[in-house]
Amino acid sequence: MTPITITDPALIEQLRRADATELRDPDGRVLGRFLVESEGVYLPPPGYESPFTDEQRREFRQHVTGRPTEDVLRDLRKRA
Repeated sequence: MTPITITDPALIEQLRRADATELRDPDGRVLGRFLVESEGVYLPPPGYESPFTDEQRREFRQHVTGRPTEDVLRDLRKRA
């Protein structure tokens, strides 16, 4: 991904107030979509509907599996 630095204070303020929006050129063509990043929160695209019910998502969160990242990294370092 190529970062773009925005310097226009008015545009920065507009983007800070938006949760998701389309960015368009002066002719109305869509350049891309902008989604706000929040710590630990993923915002799906507008109009997206989860295939899972709220109850299923609660159940998924209760069954955490896997290994801590530090354990995986330690094992990888041992292999190198």
